[in-house]
Amino acid sequence: MNHALSLKIGPATFRIGSAWRHPVEALAALYADYPMVSDEVADFTVRLEPAGFFRRWLRPSIFITGDHGLADAAPMSLAHGLLAAEMGMNLQMALGWRRHLLLHASSVEKDGRALVMTGESGSGKSTLAAQLGERGWRLMGDEFALLDLETGMIFPFPRLVSLKNRAIDVLAAEAPKERMGPLLAGTAKGDIRHLVPDGDAIGRMGEGAMPALLLFPRFGHQADVRVVGQGEVFMRLTQASTNYVALGEPGFAALTHFVRNVPTRAIDFPAGDEAIALVERLWDELA
Repeated sequence: MNHALSLKIGPATFRIGSAWRHPVEALAALYADYPMVSDEVADFTVRLEPAGFFRRWLRPSIFITGDHGLADAAPMSLAHGLLAAEMGMNLQMALGWRRHLLLHASSVEKDGRALVMTGESGSGKSTLAAQLGERGWRLMGDEFALLDLETGMIFPFPRLVSLKNRAIDVLAAEAPKERMGPLLAGTAKGDIRHLVPDGDAIGRMGEGAMPALLLFPRFGHQADVRVVGQGEVFMRLTQASTNYVALGEPGFAALTHFVRNVPTRAIDFPAGDEAIALVERLWDELA
């Protein structure tokens, strides 16, 4: 790869290589406050390669590969190179990480305790976590929550927050403009803009917290709160984990302990302010 960058996000180190300069420059600008690593072996390598020989110059098209890859993944436009790099890092974590039980979830911390939120794409968990991160909570991550197999703590993975469509304007009204990345229009998931976590999230990204509350949020419905049984929680979290099966018995034991000891609620909400009010009330009552 002609252009490369190494960086650290939470406990994981990445080396990102690209055939083009622009994706690496965009990453370097947004990750400027993160630890840069040069003298240690990276946990994962991501490569942004041309989808074909001529696609480096003619209608440039990126194929994401690395230590782990998906052979049938569709190429992406060079205009979305920053998104391709972010997807490449997430792919390496999802397929290769084994030090923690990996939950596809957002997490934030307050007073030394962690709130974990998981749900389907579009449930609002990333937007809600980002808003809480701008309102006094510490953002731990919007993509993965790392559950320690021995201590039961949640550890951060505070990559850039991927804001989609309407969420872009919501966070642009709350976060400083210098922490908002460039607009990537017309991706497979619509318009995307990345938010850089604040200095507290980055500076404390090696600091875990004990989980105190698990929420299953659902955006676009009348406000409601429901109790969720432990059997359903366990099933939904196994579905939200990319490495539960690979971890075997330690993963089962860690998830069982989490489900038995962390209060859980499902919440519906029509908009962000209602969601934050619900979260704050449940936090005071249950955490």
